[in-house]
Amino acid sequence: MKLKEDMSPLLLQVFRSVVWVYSVITFLPWYLLSGASERQACAKRVKARSVSGSPAGSYRAVNSQQKLVSLLHEGVDTLDKVFEYAVVHFPQRDCLGTRELLSEEDEIQPNGKVFKKVILGDYNWLSYEDTFHLSQRFGSGLAALGQKPLCNIAIFCETRAEWIIAAQACFMYNFPLVTLYSTLGGAAIAHGLNETEVTHIITSKDLLQSRLKAILMDVPRLKHIIVVDKKPKSLPDLPRGIMVHNVAAVQELGAKPENIMVSRRQPVPSDIAVIMYTSGSTGIPKGVMISHRNIIAGITGMAERIPNLNENDTYIGYLPLAHVLELSAELVCVSHGCRIGYSSPQTLADQSSKIKKGSKGDTSMLRPTLMAAVPEIMDRIYKNVMTKVEEMSSVQKTLFVLAYNYKMEQISKGYNTPLCDRLVFKKVRSLLGGSMRVLLSGGAPLSAATQRFMNICFCCPVGQGYGLTETCGAGTISDLADYSTGRVGAPLVCSEIMLKDWEEGGYFSTDKPNPRGEILMGGPNVTMGYYKNEQKNREDFFVDVNGQRWFCTGDIGEFHPDGCLKIIDRKKDLVKLQAGEYVSLGKVEAVLKNCPLIDNICAYANSEESYVIGFVVPNQKQLTALAEQKGIRGSWEEICNHAEMEKEVLCIITDAAITGKLERFEIPKKIRLSAEPWTPETGLVTDAFKLKRKELKTHYQDDIERMYGGK
Repeated sequence: MKLKEDMSPLLLQVFRSVVWVYSVITFLPWYLLSGASERQACAKRVKARSVSGSPAGSYRAVNSQQKLVSLLHEGVDTLDKVFEYAVVHFPQRDCLGTRELLSEEDEIQPNGKVFKKVILGDYNWLSYEDTFHLSQRFGSGLAALGQKPLCNIAIFCETRAEWIIAAQACFMYNFPLVTLYSTLGGAAIAHGLNETEVTHIITSKDLLQSRLKAILMDVPRLKHIIVVDKKPKSLPDLPRGIMVHNVAAVQELGAKPENIMVSRRQPVPSDIAVIMYTSGSTGIPKGVMISHRNIIAGITGMAERIPNLNENDTYIGYLPLAHVLELSAELVCVSHGCRIGYSSPQTLADQSSKIKKGSKGDTSMLRPTLMAAVPEIMDRIYKNVMTKVEEMSSVQKTLFVLAYNYKMEQISKGYNTPLCDRLVFKKVRSLLGGSMRVLLSGGAPLSAATQRFMNICFCCPVGQGYGLTETCGAGTISDLADYSTGRVGAPLVCSEIMLKDWEEGGYFSTDKPNPRGEILMGGPNVTMGYYKNEQKNREDFFVDVNGQRWFCTGDIGEFHPDGCLKIIDRKKDLVKLQAGEYVSLGKVEAVLKNCPLIDNICAYANSEESYVIGFVVPNQKQLTALAEQKGIRGSWEEICNHAEMEKEVLCIITDAAITGKLERFEIPKKIRLSAEPWTPETGLVTDAFKLKRKELKTHYQDDIERMYGGK
C-alpha cells in the first residue's frame, strides 16, 4: 500500500523527473553488477508442483519431488547428536549470550504507576564447548536426583540461556521434555504436570514464587524443583516432600566422578524429545508428542530456506521457547554454529518498556542478522515507526514518503535501492541493530502492509512461514527472493501438502483460477499425536497407504501456479450469519488491524444474528488525539467508554473495511473499546499473541448481550 504523497503536483513531477534521470543513468551498470536478473528469475520460478498432477496435490518443493528430506547430516538422527556435531565443528565459537544486569530502578510515571527500568551491559558468551559441558553435567545431576530415561521432566521458564542448556541435557540423557508456557494459568499448569506425571520441574525463581507455588498442592507427584537462577532464601508453605535446588548445585552434583561416569541411555530417532503443550487458544492446552526424528526433519526443512546460514550469523532469541517457532529457530541456529543472544519483548529495542531512557536495548548491542517474530510484534513496530513519521517536519516526512513509494515500486519489480537504503532508511533499520539480513514471521498471518513495510524500512527480506506445533512449526516458508506479499511460500523439503475439499465452506480443489481446500500436511515432521488423547488423534491425524503420516490443519489454503500457498480462511473462524452468509473472523481482523487507530481487534459473530460485532484495543496516542479533536475529555478509561468515541471509531473502522474490500456483511456494525490491552498475562491472548476466542467471549459476555440485544 502506497503512502499518501502530500505535496504540490509540480514538485512531485520535478522529483519524479530527477528519479527517472538517475534511474536511466545508473540502471544498466547496476543491473549487470547486482545480480538483479538472477533474483528476478528466482522469484518467478516454479517452487513446488503436484506430485500426482492433480490440483488437490500432494504438492512438494521442486527439489524434493522424489523424496522428502529428513536429515541435516548423514547419521545425525537425534538431537543430542545434532549438538555434538556443532560442538565438534564449532567448539570455541560463541553459542549462548546473556546481557549483564548493571542496575535496576523504579521509575514513577505521570499517572502514578511505577515501571521497573534496567540498565544492561555487554553480552557474556558461553562457547559451544562450554554449553556442552554444562548440559552434560546438568543431565548427569538430574539422573543423580532420580530422573529416569524415558520419564517426563517439565520446564516452566522464561526464554534464556539456561532453558536451552536444560533442554540439551534432557535430549542427551533421553528425558522427554514437557514444555509449558510461562503465562499459563494455574489450572492449565497443573493439568499439564499431572497429565505427564512429572516428578522434576525446571523453573525460575520468579515463576516459582508467582505461579508455581500456588498450585503445588494440586501436583502430588512433584518431588524436585530446580531453579535456573539463585535459589530463593526462604520458601515457606511448600508441601512436604518437595526439594528445591538450583542449576549450579545440580551441575556440581552431576560433575562428581561417580555420577558423570555413569553410562547414559542415548535416545533413538523414534523416542519422544518434547511434549509441547499448546498455548490454549482453543481451550485446554494439548500436549503434542514430538520425536527426535520429527524435530530434526522440521529444522532440516527450515534451514534449507535460509540462504547462506552459517557460523557468522547472530540470532536474537526473545519469543517463548515453549513455542515451536522459537525452539525450532534456535535449534536451526545451533545446528549451524550460529550464536544466540537472549532478549525479551521488554528489552528488545532502545525504546522498549524496561530499557531506561538513554541506554541501549538488546538489538543495538547484539546487532543480530537473524530474527523470528510473530505478526503482533511486527505490527507494533510498523505502527510505532509510522507514528514517528507523522511527527516529522513536512520536509522530512515528504522525503520519507517519496523514498518509501519509490522503493515499493522497485521491490515489486525485483530491484533493490541502495541509495534510498543508505540515505533514508538507515535510521529505521538501526532499530533492529542495523545488520538484519533475514526476518522470519510465523505464528499467525502477517498483513501485506506490514510485510511490505518491513521489507522497505529494514532493508531485508521477510520470509513468511506456516506451520503448527503438530508439524514441528515446519510446513512452508516463502522464498526470500519472492517479493510478493500475503503468501506463505512453497512446502519445505521435509513436508508435502494436499488440499481436501470442504463442501460446507464452498472450497474445492477444482476451483478456478486456483485450487482451494483444507490444508493437510504430511511428512517426517508430522508429530506423533496428542499425549493421552486418542479421540483427538483419530480426528486430526491419519496414515496413508504408503505409510506417510498426515495432519488435518483446519486451515483453508489455495495454491498459486508457481506452487506457493496462500492461507485464505480457517474452518473454526468461519461463522454462518442468520441470512446464510459466511464470515471469516480472521479475515475481518487481518484487514482492520492495518488501521492506525487499532492496536488489536477481535471480531465476533453469532449464527442467530445478522451482523458482526467487534472488540477493539485502540491505539492510545491516536484515540487521545481523536478525543481532543472532538472535545471529549477524561481519563483513558472514560474516553474508551464514551459512546461518542465508539461511534467515531466505528466510522473509521468502516472506512478501513471498505478500503480493505470487505463485504458489507463482514463489516462490524457495533464495537466495544477496551481500555486494557490484551497481553498473555491477562489470559486473553496466547504467548504468540493469538486471540483466545473462548476467553474473550466470556470476558465480554455482557457487552455481547448488549450489542446484540440492543440494551
